[in-house]
Amino acid sequence: MNNYTAATKPAFYFIGVTTAKSSIMRVFPAWAKHLGLRDVLLKGVDLKLHDEVENYREVVNFIKNDANSLGALVTTHKIDLLKACRDLLEELDYYAQLTGEISCISKRDGKLRGHAKDPISSGLSLEAFLPENHWQHSHAEALVLGAGGSSIALTTYMLDPKHRLNRPARLLVTDRNRERLDEIEHIHEQLASSTRVEYQLAAQPTDNDALVNQLPAGSLVVNATGLGKDAPGSPLTASAQFPQSGYAWEFNYRGDLVFLEQARAQEQTRQLHVEDGWLYFIHGWTRVIAEIFNVEIPTRGPDFERISEIAAEVR
Repeated sequence: MNNYTAATKPAFYFIGVTTAKSSIMRVFPAWAKHLGLRDVLLKGVDLKLHDEVENYREVVNFIKNDANSLGALVTTHKIDLLKACRDLLEELDYYAQLTGEISCISKRDGKLRGHAKDPISSGLSLEAFLPENHWQHSHAEALVLGAGGSSIALTTYMLDPKHRLNRPARLLVTDRNRERLDEIEHIHEQLASSTRVEYQLAAQPTDNDALVNQLPAGSLVVNATGLGKDAPGSPLTASAQFPQSGYAWEFNYRGDLVFLEQARAQEQTRQLHVEDGWLYFIHGWTRVIAEIFNVEIPTRGPDFERISEIAAEVR
């Protein structure tokens, strides 16, 4: 049974878990005005974590067949949705085929297309706060907590051979689920990267603590688990010691953000650079909007700064 109502004007969708709480519901109307997008509606679609296949197929079929539905941004469900709906999509971009996830659904020339924009968005966000050629100059390591879609996106970007020598000396990925670690390892193998990569099963936060505590100076620690937004808590305990002069990146920008608080508590003593997910939010949405509406949106410079300011003003 179809629970979706035909759009009476151009619309696109935000497929997530708690979409009404997202800042995009306030940000998008301001962005649409700035970008000259006329009378476009953004609708949230809330699905359960690891929802039933038929629920994913229902929403994708609706978008595909509704004339005024232009596409969607997908968060949280990126892997599950693609697995459930692969046959409904006529095209997949390179990253979607590589990573097995989609963060964007668009229509072009009568075809429903799937895109994995997160490797691009996470790369732009990382470049914004990490010094140029940081890995090459520091020989630091990267620890990514979580092996889901966000981790796949970021690590795929970091391991890309195009970076040549500017890649982490070692990349560590942890997760509570062995199948997820096997899946991300399979994706990494396709990149044929020379970077040393280790995959660690971390059943308890203390397992992650042990890895954080032995990182060399200048290293990066990323919370890509969803804990702090999709579920409460942190993948670390208060005993974890972030790397000296390192970087702590919380992918989330809303929620209880315990990982972010843990990092900020050591910001001064460990000379830590702490980053939340706000810039990632902006890059993630603007890359999807650019694709769905076929418009140019800059990724840096004065025009991008104005887009960021607009978002901050209505956040």
